[in-house]
Amino acid sequence: MQMAATKRLVLVTAAVLGTGPAAWADAGVSAETGYLLSTLLFLMGGFLVMWMAAGFTMLEAGLVRVKNVADICLKNISLYSLSCIMFLIIGYNLMYSGVGEGFGAGLVGLPSLWGGDDSAVLNDTPDFSAAPYAAGSDFFFQMVFVATTASIVSGTVAERVRLFPFLVFVAVLAGLIYPVEGAWHWGGGWLAGMGFADFAGSTVVHAAGGWAALTGALILGPRRGRYTPAGQIRPMPGSNLPMATLGTFILWVGWFGFNGASQLAFASAGDAVAVSNIFVNTNMAASGGVIAAMAATKLIYRKTDLSMVCNGALAGLVSITAGPDTPAPIIAMLIGAVGGVIVVLTVPLLDRLKIDDVVGAIPVHLLCGIWGTLAVPLTNDDASFTIQLAGVAAVGAFVGVTSAVTWLILKMTVGIRLHQEDEASGADLAELGLEAYPEFGSGSQKLRY
Repeated sequence: MQMAATKRLVLVTAAVLGTGPAAWADAGVSAETGYLLSTLLFLMGGFLVMWMAAGFTMLEAGLVRVKNVADICLKNISLYSLSCIMFLIIGYNLMYSGVGEGFGAGLVGLPSLWGGDDSAVLNDTPDFSAAPYAAGSDFFFQMVFVATTASIVSGTVAERVRLFPFLVFVAVLAGLIYPVEGAWHWGGGWLAGMGFADFAGSTVVHAAGGWAALTGALILGPRRGRYTPAGQIRPMPGSNLPMATLGTFILWVGWFGFNGASQLAFASAGDAVAVSNIFVNTNMAASGGVIAAMAATKLIYRKTDLSMVCNGALAGLVSITAGPDTPAPIIAMLIGAVGGVIVVLTVPLLDRLKIDDVVGAIPVHLLCGIWGTLAVPLTNDDASFTIQLAGVAAVGAFVGVTSAVTWLILKMTVGIRLHQEDEASGADLAELGLEAYPEFGSGSQKLRY
């Protein structure tokens, strides 16, 4: 049943885009060849998005202090794994199965274990009209997106959140919160019916993760010592800027899968052109974000801040994700550049509000996700600014409220924050009993050669 619903949604999408089996035949492409190429697109896009988990890990490890590096690495590898499991158990079908067929009245799908059905193409007489790609490739591609949403949260609340309460939050986010709001648009729910446009997830993925991160930062509170009683901001430099830069480049590469494979098909010349244009626009938006962030930090601070420039690249990528398929490359560059400026202006604003975001994820993913979603009508005549704004507000309200409730329940029951002495010594020793760099941390005092 769940696969039937997904196949119907896919075929409707394919018909709208002109990428279904009928279009393949018109283009002289066999149904089986189209099936193979589209499946390959999903698999390649999926492992590129999975590789973004390494990018988030390196970025966050470089931007936290030495005493918290191993902890943030553990959080990232565990949140990825847990997100995959939750999406298998409940998330995928909640997001895609029967959303528009009466069960959830356009709000939610059927909560159940995912199970792929490729029997139509494995028969002696394969029927490629049943689905344009393998069920497993679709599941894999959709699954890695939810891990990206959870990774956004880990960087914001780093250095003071406890490991296991954080993972409980991730389980709720991956299994319930993200699939429900994703069903509204990508599952064929009420936002899709209104005409909301979010091609690859500026709102569905990035702003959603940003709202979850913002509520976590507010409820958790800032790191001890980050703000003085007089209101001054105390710098807490990261451990390794080369590592953070490497993480940025990994994320940049992964984004080609994130946006490119969201074309959902690669079985015609039109698909190939579309994916190619998406790659170009994705790259130009990131480049625009970098140069804009460089210029803005130089003008404002008289110095060029590397960490801010790395976030400028990510800001450009997030900003173009809602509509990488329609702008000309120069417009994509400008959309990304606006994102880069947004980050430079809003990172210090959060500090003035005493909202401690360790890696700058809230400006990058939440604010630039909103900007990118609202920018879609600038280049897409089918998109409406009013509907885009309504979608942003609906997702923000839902994710913000459900995330806040989850964080508060955890805070009142098991507690979410490290004890003061554990935060001072670092999460590595407090929660893992080891250090990422024992020869340079407190462990160096115990080493003998």
